[in-house]
Parts: sequence; C-alpha cells; structure tokens
Amino acid sequence: MPTAQNEHVRIATCAGYSGDRIDPAVYVLKHGDVSYGVFECLAERTIALAVQRLRKDPRSGYDPLLKRRMEAVLPICKKKGIKLITNMGAANPLEAARIARTVAKTCNAGDLEVRAVIGDDVRENIDRYSDEPLMEDHDPGKPEQKVRDLKGVISANAYLGAEGIIKALDKGADVVITGRVADPSLFLAPLMFELGWRNDDYQMLGKGLVVGHLLECGAQVSGGYFDDGSSRKHVPNLWNVGFPIAEVSTDGEIVITKAKGTGGAITRETCIEQLLYEIHDPAAYITPDAVADFSHVDFTELAPNRISVTGATAREHTDTLKVSIGYSDCYIGEGEISYNGTNAIERALLAKDIVTRRLEKLDVHITEGPRAEINGIDVAELREDPASLARINRLLRGARLRISARTKTVDAARRIGEEVESLYTNGPAGGGGARKSIDETVAIASILIPRSDVKTEVG
Repeated sequence: MPTAQNEHVRIATCAGYSGDRIDPAVYVLKHGDVSYGVFECLAERTIALAVQRLRKDPRSGYDPLLKRRMEAVLPICKKKGIKLITNMGAANPLEAARIARTVAKTCNAGDLEVRAVIGDDVRENIDRYSDEPLMEDHDPGKPEQKVRDLKGVISANAYLGAEGIIKALDKGADVVITGRVADPSLFLAPLMFELGWRNDDYQMLGKGLVVGHLLECGAQVSGGYFDDGSSRKHVPNLWNVGFPIAEVSTDGEIVITKAKGTGGAITRETCIEQLLYEIHDPAAYITPDAVADFSHVDFTELAPNRISVTGATAREHTDTLKVSIGYSDCYIGEGEISYNGTNAIERALLAKDIVTRRLEKLDVHITEGPRAEINGIDVAELREDPASLARINRLLRGARLRISARTKTVDAARRIGEEVESLYTNGPAGGGGARKSIDETVAIASILIPRSDVKTEVG
C-alpha cells in the first residue's frame, strides 16, 4: 500500500495551454504557498505540429515556451522546494528534459532532478491498427472510416495516465516532463504520490480527477472565459487574473482557490462552467486512470474565492487507451486586399467577382470555397441586404476583402493568394495592403488501442 508523504497538498496551475501567460505562473509559485506547479500545454493538434518541427530539427519538438518558462520558475522552485509537472515535452520529452537541466545549471539550480516520461508515441506501430474505426466517424450515410483511410499520418500518441509521473516522483524527480498525458492525470499523479492514494481506490481517484479537470485549463476556473460582458457574469480585474490552486487532503477534501493579490474570481458558477467544459457524459468521464463520475459533484462557497468540491467518484479504468492521430488534411490558401474611399465596398465586391472567375478559368481544384468576406462579413450576406451594405459603406469608407479556400495541394492553395495579389494592377482602382498565405491543416482522428500495447518509461 502506498505511504502518504503528507496529509494535504496544494497544487497550482501554471499554464492552461501552450501559449499561456508566464507572469501568473511566476506569481502563484512565489505567493501561492504551493508544493506543486503544473504546466498543462498540450491541445489535440499540438503534438502533430511539434512532430512537424521535430522532422526539421531532431533537437526540437517540445513546447516553444519551455526554455522561457523554466528560466522564469526554476529559481523559485529551487528556493521554495516546489516540484513541477508538465507535458511541455510534446513530441520530444527527452530533449525537453535536457533543456530543463541546462537551464537549471545556468540559474544555480543544477541539483534539481529532471525526469522525462515517455511511451505515448505509437506512430511506428500505427499500421498494426489499420483496421481500427475512427471514433469521430458518425456519418451513417458514408462508409465507416478506418485508420488506413487517413493519408499523411504525422503523429500517433496514446493518452497516458498518472503511472509514469508517479514513477518519476518516486525516483526523486523535482521536474517531470511528459509528452501526451491526459490533462487531469497531470494533477492526479502528485495527489496519489503525496497523499498515498492507491490506484484502485476509485473514491479518491474520482476526487483527484475532478481536481485535475477543474485546474487543467488554467485561469478558466478563475474567471477567464467566464465574463460575457454582462453585469451578471462580471469578473473583477480580469486583466490580472490569477491561476487557480487546489488544496487537497488525504481524505479527499478539496478546496479550489487562488493566490491573494490576483484578479479574477473563483465562484460556484465559474467552477460549474469549468466542470462541464469538454465533458461528454458527466457520469462517465473516461480517463486512463479511471472512469470518473462527476454527476453528483457540488460546490459550496466557504469564503470569497474559496470553493469546496464534493461528490466526485470513479470506477475502474477501461482496458483501452485513446490515441490521437494527427494527419495532413488539406491546405488553406487565402489572400487579402484593402480598398478605401468612395465606393470601397463596391470595388471590393468587384474584386471578389474577378478572383472567383479567375479561379474558375484556371480550373484551380478547390474542395471547399472560395469564401469571401468584406470587413469580416460574408459577401453573400452583404449582397442579400443592400441597405446594410450601403450603411457600412457610408460609415466605414473602407473595405478589407478576404478570400480563402480549402485545397488538397499546396500548389492550388498558392493560386488563391496569387490571384488576390494580382488585383494590384488587374482589378479595381486603389487596391493596397495585399497579403497572401498558405496553411497546412493538421486534423485529428482518434482510435482506441489495447492498454497493454503501451509501455510507460521514465528517462
């Protein structure tokens, strides 16, 4: 049976997505009286994009802000004895760990133990699952899509649970860097390790998973993403919103709070919204560690910015793990150009017609579109409402035309922007500020594979 290291633990969120702010993380680690800080930085497509970078440079593939974040927080963690857990390793946890060790040495924290958790990358074995149906394929009018139908597979990563992080902590890690680990598991792992919770104590695992789910999106539970401009949902000092903290005891008592001196608000309402965020079935929230049941969760305000959480439980995990497969789906070509002054809207509409006819004449193969917008309004809507068109023309005296389309090839996508740019001397008078771009769209498909196929290791 695991031995409890402490009777209670305080864990702070230090990031809720890859590009999240750094200064609130610094503040909560300095002033939050926490034992752990968790940087949750992986969205669905993030690893696929990281793999693309890794192919170009074998020493990349981790989160772009890893070094900056480590430089900002490792001295604090060294001074205060705070442990860090993060999935910023993305497609290359081992290299990310090397970067963190280097940063630690340069800021006089070289004795911090940095470990990497690996095993989530199953790309090399993806052919083994070629007959597996895609979880997102629910169109009854079309043939069932399977893994073999995906073209241009970039990445395939299984969602790991808390196990690898616990192993790393047990080996003395002060900093644990992972690739794909389920978001709540990043928080559940230190709770299990510190409070001595067993991996078959589903009552406690449910409590740990609700903590992870509430904290995983950073400031969202502190009021970020909550304020809708109304007085009813007003959040004070949102410009200085603080990252949340969970206080958790051995017996599973939970309080969600934040550091003093920060903006935002943690209320019953913000907690309810975050609880329901990205949840399909509150009674069966499937994670690698357990199937959580949040259907009886309740929140009680103990004091301003102190919310008690009760009612979470769980049952045994499934015998499969979810795998996210990133693949190249299409390209999006776009072009923009501006018209100002008299008849700006009419000139933009003419420009749209010219580009559309040109794309037809050149037989550019387009799978969706082209879509045209003027000042962010769909051109079709403008033409259906001449009164609004005239009013916009009077008020703005300027028009920004954007034309975009999806294509299967980069060459076809390139033609979209080229035709918009050619309006300089081949279109209506006074066009300027042309811009063109091509973006590859990385899509995500999901499958389930046997849990036994995935081996977690600590490096």
